[in-house]
Amino acid sequence: MNSFEKREEGFEKKFALDEEHKFKAFARRNKLLGLWVAEKLGITGDAASAYANEVVTADFEQPGDDDVLQKVMRDLTAKGVALTEQQVRTQMDMLLADAVAQVKAGT
Repeated sequence: MNSFEKREEGFEKKFALDEEHKFKAFARRNKLLGLWVAEKLGITGDAASAYANEVVTADFEQPGDDDVLQKVMRDLTAKGVALTEQQVRTQMDMLLADAVAQVKAGT
């Protein structure tokens, strides 16, 4: 294997690792968001964990964050919790920063 092939392989491995970390960070963010929303909905314990898993699963419906946002907004509205989309998006941004730090730390 020549140096160009080694370098190319190195770039491919780094890209794959970066994509894996990105996926894990968004999944972690969605779980944290689910726990935050569960608290707002008055859901605790195992039910809160189950709800957080529903939020994580909602992210697989379509690309981007809209599917997650729509799910939690529907749930919040159904329970009469007065939060705006902007408030939820702000929370999502803050939780993503936390999730990225957690994934980098390996926790």
